[in-house]
Amino acid sequence: MQNQAARGILYLCIGVFIFSVQDAIIKQVSGSYALTEVVCIRSCVGLPILWFLMQKEDGWRDLLRAHMRPLAWRGLIMLGAYTAYYMAFPALPLADAVALYFTVPLFVTALAGPVLGEHVGWKVWAAVVLGFAGVLIMLQPGTGLFEPAALLSLLSAALYGSAMLMARKFGNQLPTAVMAFYQNCFFLAGPALVALALHLAGIERATHPSITFLVRPWVLPTAADTLLIGICGVVAAVGTMFLTAAYRIAKSSTVTPFEYTGILWAPLWGFLFFAEVPRLTTLAGAVVIGVAGLIAMRLSKQ
Repeated sequence: MQNQAARGILYLCIGVFIFSVQDAIIKQVSGSYALTEVVCIRSCVGLPILWFLMQKEDGWRDLLRAHMRPLAWRGLIMLGAYTAYYMAFPALPLADAVALYFTVPLFVTALAGPVLGEHVGWKVWAAVVLGFAGVLIMLQPGTGLFEPAALLSLLSAALYGSAMLMARKFGNQLPTAVMAFYQNCFFLAGPALVALALHLAGIERATHPSITFLVRPWVLPTAADTLLIGICGVVAAVGTMFLTAAYRIAKSSTVTPFEYTGILWAPLWGFLFFAEVPRLTTLAGAVVIGVAGLIAMRLSKQ
């Protein structure tokens, strides 16, 4: 059990670091390309990688033996989570978007009862409330500084937490590579259908940068940008495997606190690549959210 917990923690830390690189890349291209195009290209690159990993782990026959209903629900939820997450990038500093995403452990804690049947006591709920006080510190509602795109990061955290709990619930039935492969298929087909629907509806412009990132028409990317987006495909395939494996082999309450290792990378990439300096309210809110999440996770083990 201890070895499984240690492996789960290691896998999650690696996955978080890998995905932090993808965050920086997608923010870089968010001003020139459509989100649907970026995700489709990324998924095309990731598909053969995941197919190879699936063959190595379990073989293609597990695709046919898989339980399609939970896979479909999880794929849709993950697609919604990452769509909301990426849409926040053009409107928010990278550190803000990721810090708000740190509410994932709070959502996991709150949802552990109804999804997994785990007992959640009043002390844990108090920690969850404290965490959302940190969210209010960051959002500063009523001050004129509130950015609606911040709600996209929170929505993403709630959806992602639900999907990770599903990975834990069905982990014994669904191999990691199969879950990751089907998820990538949803990431390929879903954005393509959305882009087609937007094109047929004639929706190509919006006033808010987050909406513009979603509805912008597809264009032929430059060679350099194609390489960057392609790297995202490798990152997504490998990172998804690590994160899914982490929640599959270890308890969610054990590995989820290590989602916070992302706080080491987002401000660094934001500063190095986008000259972003986190606000004091961002740092203060992130600390409160982090402390609350760690308390909630620790209490949930008792």
